[in-house]
Amino acid sequence: MMVTLVLKYVLVIVMTLILRVLYDSICCYFLTPRRIKKFMERQGITGPKPRLLTGNIIDISKMLSHSASNDCSSIHHNIVPRLLPHYVSWSKQYGKRFIMWNGTEPRLCLTETEMIKELLTKHNPVTGKSWLQQQGTKGFIGRGLLMANGEAWHHQRHMAAPAFTRDRLKGYAKHMVECTKMMAERLRKEVGEEVEIGEEMRRLTADIISRTEFGSSCDKGKELFSLLTVLQRLCAQATRHLCFPGSRFLPSKYNREIKSLKTEVERLLMEIIDSRKDSVEIGRSSSYGDDLLGLLLNQMDSNKNNLNVQMIMDECKTFFFTGHETTSLLLTWTLMLLAHNPTWQDNVRDEVRQVCGQDGVPSVEQLSSLTSVRS
Repeated sequence: MMVTLVLKYVLVIVMTLILRVLYDSICCYFLTPRRIKKFMERQGITGPKPRLLTGNIIDISKMLSHSASNDCSSIHHNIVPRLLPHYVSWSKQYGKRFIMWNGTEPRLCLTETEMIKELLTKHNPVTGKSWLQQQGTKGFIGRGLLMANGEAWHHQRHMAAPAFTRDRLKGYAKHMVECTKMMAERLRKEVGEEVEIGEEMRRLTADIISRTEFGSSCDKGKELFSLLTVLQRLCAQATRHLCFPGSRFLPSKYNREIKSLKTEVERLLMEIIDSRKDSVEIGRSSSYGDDLLGLLLNQMDSNKNNLNVQMIMDECKTFFFTGHETTSLLLTWTLMLLAHNPTWQDNVRDEVRQVCGQDGVPSVEQLSSLTSVRS
């Protein structure tokens, strides 16, 4: 009799859990998106019809494949139709404000400059990144500044700010000059050979970030860069599968690879952190260093901030990623434009020699005098 009663209670609990999971799934993947869609339509904001679970992901993938299938006929700055064909097409069809769906998550797209400015300045730190975006980068950069919301964003931004003061940025200039000289010297030896300039710029920015973020541990920083590059690509692919319930928890080869890379990245970071701590504990150094990692460790040691080792590792991964990605792309694009415009290239070279001397190595103070470079 007692066993039967226990089994009934267990059955009730299991059925309750199943029903709760089923209800939450229906709300998350059907009812909530439907309610949001109707709410936006009442405000006059429409968009392409989403598919069940996948939203507009399949349509976007088809448009991107089609736009990138052919090489560019000429070099020009109007690359938005090639990189974001869905954005161009749907903004023409649905207006300056429209909504598209990344799986079951809505994305409001704006083309009005003033509204974009207001959103970024007044609301972005508070609303921040969505749950889906945070889950997509969880294995990559965790909950660093790029993925923080609200008070956490303000707190983490305050902690990182000392690493980017004017005086500290001037101090980083020596690393930029040293790394660029090494790259230029290596490329001079390869004159006449084909060089992948995009890869060279990625390597250059990774070297600079390694030195400014990890100081003397820059060799391990370079190893981190290599692992983070692979991890970034895998996590970017994984975001396309997050709309399927529980897919990221499956022990597939794909998910195991992401977990393995994340573990290796954090192992390398812990080695760097532990070596800093050991140096302070045995008296070899009076502080953890004046680079980004050292500043964060000093703040954690002072107990003035709610910092832990995992947060420090997430911040290091975040700044490593954001510090090199956009910079390397900008440098690659700049060099391509200079190669395409030899007259402008000669003008810039002459100005650099005139301001900086024959060696052409600028100081921080001389940068403001390079008008052609800044225009």
